Amino acid sequence: MDAAIPPDPHSFRRRGVLFVLSSPSGAGKSTIARLLLAAEPELSLSISATTRAIRRGEEDGRDYHFVTLDRFREMAKAEEFLEWAHVFDQRYGTPRAPVEAMLAAGKDVLFDIDWQGAQQLHQIAGGDVVRVFILPPSMEELRRRLEGRATDAQEIIDRRMARADAEISHWDGYDYVLVNDDVDACFAHVRTILAAERLKRSRQTGLIGFIRKLRR
Repeated sequence: MDAAIPPDPHSFRRRGVLFVLSSPSGAGKSTIARLLLAAEPELSLSISATTRAIRRGEEDGRDYHFVTLDRFREMAKAEEFLEWAHVFDQRYGTPRAPVEAMLAAGKDVLFDIDWQGAQQLHQIAGGDVVRVFILPPSMEELRRRLEGRATDAQEIIDRRMARADAEISHWDGYDYVLVNDDVDACFAHVRTILAAERLKRSRQTGLIGFIRKLRR
């Protein structure tokens, strides 16, 4: 792993970054998200709500908020989601209140969502959203990774591969596109992107006051 990225020594007040990671299933998005959360204490994960069944090893409230279809529909009707989408006959959505609480606490927020969610989030939050799309090195490698999980039937893997092709077609809706042929290198690139986006002038709300003091 690369050396830790030093913090901004001036610690200007800034707006939080809404940092989106998307990829086809099996391309490594979740692994990179875990590495990023472990390395970045100012970054918090937005936990999605889903109607799908809980899987072995998952925990409600840690991996997802597992809700019934009726409850999901109630939340959507009450506009409790920042974004939501249909994926493989199930629904996934980002609860609004926890994200707003994290931003109010000065945290950046990490989103593990698909292209539909990324698009909706960008429409709502615009310039505060940074979108990173992660590609597999090849479709053959993607299938190998999915089969290596040994968690899905072949029919499900075939559906994931078909969906992967559709997801990849939306690559040009992202700010950054990376190829994950080496997880450590890809993680280092993602972390560099986050550091650079935090330092953007447009996010440094305390910069104007600092410059005024310099010019007195």
